[in-house]
Amino acid sequence: MAPVRFPLQALLAAVMIQAAAAETVPQPQPKPETGVHTDKPIEKQLPQPATTAEPAPLPSVDSINPDRFGAKPADAAYGAFQRGLYKTAYNLALTRARNGDPAAQTLVAEILSRGLGVPLNAAEASKWYALAAEQGVPEAQFQYALMLLDGRYVKKDPKEAYALMQAAAEAGNQLAQFNFAQMLVQQDPGDAGLTKAVSYYERAAATGLADAQYAMSQIYANGVGGKPRDDAQARRFLAQAARQNYDTAQIDLAAWMIEGRGGARDLKSAFGWTKQAAEGGNVAAQNRLAKLYMQGIGTDPDLVLAGAWYVVARRAGLIDPDMDDFLQGLSDDQTKQALQKANRLP
Repeated sequence: MAPVRFPLQALLAAVMIQAAAAETVPQPQPKPETGVHTDKPIEKQLPQPATTAEPAPLPSVDSINPDRFGAKPADAAYGAFQRGLYKTAYNLALTRARNGDPAAQTLVAEILSRGLGVPLNAAEASKWYALAAEQGVPEAQFQYALMLLDGRYVKKDPKEAYALMQAAAEAGNQLAQFNFAQMLVQQDPGDAGLTKAVSYYERAAATGLADAQYAMSQIYANGVGGKPRDDAQARRFLAQAARQNYDTAQIDLAAWMIEGRGGARDLKSAFGWTKQAAEGGNVAAQNRLAKLYMQGIGTDPDLVLAGAWYVVARRAGLIDPDMDDFLQGLSDDQTKQALQKANRLP
């Protein structure tokens, strides 16, 4: 089952960064001075762990490797699963699962937990995940750890979840690495916890996990977790996460490009990243994009589009007094055009 993100209610005290309130979104400067350096930390908290709170979009079966289930490539049940023959895959795997095959047990659990070709049955899936986890399948250890943390389909057991998450992380499961790092930070919210967690964030980031890349960007930006402050390294991690459509990273990267933090100023690219995040539905990015259009930063000034993007953000609940004043200052014709454009924006 593809996990979704869910907070464990642990603020990462060593970083101590809060998301900026909508009405205090920083306004980019139209003509930044060469050589100016901003020493402010990133104004976001680290990404949150995964859980089984609700179903996430299903990954393409073509992208699922049989190694994930502990199986060899030449596996008839997996082959049927990959071709979308879920009922066939379930039937083939079930017999072997009952005979103790851990790969088959994991595949049966996967099919049941997602309701592929059979009725969704998370409680039954948890039993098969537990059996496979006992036999050391990292994917099963990870998924069962999530269920033990969640406590809906099995009795909540944080201690056992911790042990299974660590085992899966050590075996190389990228989501387990990220989540185990989060658990370490929750256990010890100070810098000591981050120091223990940083190696797991690093390993997950190296596999391409955007959450972990963003976490590493914050660690380097603030010089915590035993890492020195390194804005250039932080910006590289922000760029890696941004390229994976991680909208928070896109917003931060754009701000850094405007400031010239961690690298050269690049107003055009900053505008592009802000626009991408805004078009993806990030409300803070929509407001920031409105300001970039208003001030002509990285693009030609366009008061109508500035008004349109602020209207979109305001409809989503963001209120920025400065932008409210700007909107009030538009002519009747500009306001009409802005509303028309807003109705056609994402």
